[in-house]
Amino acid sequence: MVLVGGGTALIGAPLGHLDAVAATQPYERSWFADEAPQHTVTVATFWLDRHPVTNAAFAAFTDATGYRTVAERRGYGLTYTTYWQQTPGACWRHPGGPGTGIADRPDHPVVHIALADARAYAAWAGMRLPTEAEWEKAAHGDAWSPWPWGHRWEPERACTADEWAGCLIDSPDRWRTWWQDHRSRHTGPIRPATVPAGTYSPRGDSPAGAADMAGNVMEWTSDAYRLYPGATGYDPLYDHLEGRYSVGRGGCWMMWAIQARTTERIAFASGYSNWATGFRCAADTVEPPEPGNMGAGRAAIPPRRAA
Repeated sequence: MVLVGGGTALIGAPLGHLDAVAATQPYERSWFADEAPQHTVTVATFWLDRHPVTNAAFAAFTDATGYRTVAERRGYGLTYTTYWQQTPGACWRHPGGPGTGIADRPDHPVVHIALADARAYAAWAGMRLPTEAEWEKAAHGDAWSPWPWGHRWEPERACTADEWAGCLIDSPDRWRTWWQDHRSRHTGPIRPATVPAGTYSPRGDSPAGAADMAGNVMEWTSDAYRLYPGATGYDPLYDHLEGRYSVGRGGCWMMWAIQARTTERIAFASGYSNWATGFRCAADTVEPPEPGNMGAGRAAIPPRRAA
């Protein structure tokens, strides 16, 4: 885990940045207005997983407890062809649906994770999920920057659609072209294009030393979705999400640069999961790792109690 120093941090995006985002891509500015106004939040010192929780780590949890995820219990997960669809059998063990697996990707971030799944793992590990403010502070530090490494987008620092495509994705048409090419390179069920956790370290790390805070998988936080005090100009839909949805952060391998910014907020229903949603854990204090036990694939503390 990495230690994130306590103190005051700028949370949210400055208005000028949101103007620039609106001017360089096709979506309405109101979609991003819930990132403002920028404000300060004080957080206590905490520890954060350096990497998202991996398939190997999540397997250790399920082996120890017999836990079954929300997707496993309901019998389907969300995958994407030309739209999001319910795919029978898709879950963290079979991320692209039947015929896909994780045997060859133990070090990839686990996906198809709903909020209850992330909380159950964190409790078993003796940890918790980070708050939204903690997550953002760990992503860009005390001072604001749109990406963990700074103010300029550099696709080679993160696992996003831009990196996979080898070009800047700045329109739905360009994204669809990339996606069709991505699908054509696979046979049978599509497999998610996550990469091993920490692949882009250290060049993509945050100031706190956390990896994959932009791209790879979208990550759950512990907070219910709330508009920032004084927010204006946002899509009216957001009023209906307050208190009912939870916040995801960080973008994912399918998203563009603007969707992998440190201030981008996604409101998820608590039972939502797909092949691009994962998580990482936080802790207020950390016990020294036991010799020879580093948590089955996580560079973090070992599991300490059962759920």
